[in-house]
Amino acid sequence: MKESILHYVWQNKLFTAHNLQTTDGESVEVIDVGKINTDAGPDFFNAKIRIGETIWAGNIEIHPNSSDWNKHNHQSDKAYDNVILHVVHRADAEVYRTDGERLPQLELVFPKQIETNYEQLFSQQKWIPCADKINLVPAIFIQSWKNALLTERLEQKMNAIERLLSETNQHWEEAFYITLARSFGFGTNSQAFESLAKSLPITILGKHKDQLFQLEALLFGQAGLLNPDEQDAYSASLKKEFDFLRAKYELKPIDGAQWKLLRLRPDNFPYVRIAQFAALIHSSSKLFSKITEHPDIEYIKQLFVCEPSTYWNTHYLFATESPLKNKKLGSQSVNGILINTVVPFLFCFASQKNNDELKDKALQILEQIPPERNSIMQNWQNLGIISNSAYDSQAFLQLKKQYCDEKKCLRCRIGHKVLTYNFTNL
Repeated sequence: MKESILHYVWQNKLFTAHNLQTTDGESVEVIDVGKINTDAGPDFFNAKIRIGETIWAGNIEIHPNSSDWNKHNHQSDKAYDNVILHVVHRADAEVYRTDGERLPQLELVFPKQIETNYEQLFSQQKWIPCADKINLVPAIFIQSWKNALLTERLEQKMNAIERLLSETNQHWEEAFYITLARSFGFGTNSQAFESLAKSLPITILGKHKDQLFQLEALLFGQAGLLNPDEQDAYSASLKKEFDFLRAKYELKPIDGAQWKLLRLRPDNFPYVRIAQFAALIHSSSKLFSKITEHPDIEYIKQLFVCEPSTYWNTHYLFATESPLKNKKLGSQSVNGILINTVVPFLFCFASQKNNDELKDKALQILEQIPPERNSIMQNWQNLGIISNSAYDSQAFLQLKKQYCDEKKCLRCRIGHKVLTYNFTNL
């Protein structure tokens, strides 16, 4: 018997609750199972149990076998002296606190189907453990879980934003600029873009925002991409300009080796994305303030309508010409920026300002964006889980990455339904 199953059964009160008795024959009533402890110490805190005629408040320790108490040396650990009940699958030994007092024990009885479902679930070598059973879960139940998953995903992104705000002395525009730069990396080059933004303060770019050429010189130079061996007239001019600005602001470029081109479509080459980022800075000011003042999706999209300098219409790299193509940000790229930067920042800002209306508007933006298209969403669709908007796809990305991939079925509401199938009929 796995201890994780016992934790799950106890936490969700799936055990047989009537006629409970300690191994000594005293009646037991579980008033409150307590709160699960994810740190060192007893498994559940602040439980409330009636044993005989006495109500006890304290902690619960759970083991497959009673003898595990001694194997783990709890009998000599004062951190376990406030355990009021030892919950086990099999009572094979008496156990004692450090002062020698005997601890009451309860053998947990629960439907065998839970253990059977657990073993089947975790033995599956499928895309997700419950792939062959998720269709049994009512759609309305998945819908309610989806809402919680989206909130959880936004809260995780909020944590990253709050750390960044702390690093920038609560400078919202600076933190937004750094996160926006990361979004321009579109996954493959996100870390390099973030390093670039952190090495080049927005205040410096602000002094040159009216000159697109200077913005390109600063960004490409600071990105470490003005290689003297791969130059044409344009990139040579950029380097000359950057050398001057580098000395003026005492800049130290990042390592250009951070940037990746392998297996990228040309439209995603970092050179193109940096040129687009420069154009965005050139065409905007106090971008985050504008977004918070007008949290309307069509207005926000217009803020990201920007075109790089004409040089990039015929280039994906320096010194290598390509067929003529306008390199302005596409609608799919703008949607990605809204999903990964704009909405989390709006949500975080609204949370800090206790502005529920702005929170709702941030969620409404997600509802107006088409769902993301990637292999994860395709696999969900194959299982009959359809996303109608980015609101849905963000929730199901959270489910896959934070629960399914981590095999956290015991913490998943869908997993809970699957585990209890056959005696709750879902």
